[in-house]
Amino acid sequence: MKKRNTFSLYLIALATGIILLAILVGWIYRDVKNSSIEIGADQTIDITPEQIKSIKAIGEWEFLSISDEEMVDTIRKGIFSDDHLVRIYYGTMRLGINLKQVEPGWIVTRGDTISVTLPPIGLLDRDFIDEARTKSFYESGSWEAKDREALLKRAYHRMLRRGLTPQNLQSARENGDAQVRQVLRSMGFQKISIKYKD
Repeated sequence: MKKRNTFSLYLIALATGIILLAILVGWIYRDVKNSSIEIGADQTIDITPEQIKSIKAIGEWEFLSISDEEMVDTIRKGIFSDDHLVRIYYGTMRLGINLKQVEPGWIVTRGDTISVTLPPIGLLDRDFIDEARTKSFYESGSWEAKDREALLKRAYHRMLRRGLTPQNLQSARENGDAQVRQVLRSMGFQKISIKYKD
């Protein structure tokens, strides 16, 4: 008789456990069904300090190279004859930016957009005449170092006038935009805004 009562109590306890489990599962299912679960991708991309350092480490970033040659001459009048000095100068002007000149807050991310403010485009190296390639085209009479220096300055200013034109600066800017966008796209950015300081 005791065995039967023990077995009956065991069955009642088991049935009660199954009923409670069924109620619990039903309750959880109802809550899950009534609640909304949203799964989405985080569209924000953060640029890391390491990435900013790697961009700044580029330093001088060349966008356009302009090769030029100038023939410059001078004449010194004499009593019996004139002295002539004609020299040919070669130079390569490199237009671009120096990333060491960026100001605080030059790179900002908002969501999936990155905004970059770059230094102005300009001449990267002011010593662009290759004096080793300079040739004396014609020379008569005796000339001093200061005469040759004066010719060099004239050639320098002519090259600057010919090289730093609005068209060349615009070409450098377009090349710069393409190069900067390529670097930022490789970091995962698709919406890119680029400005240059004046």
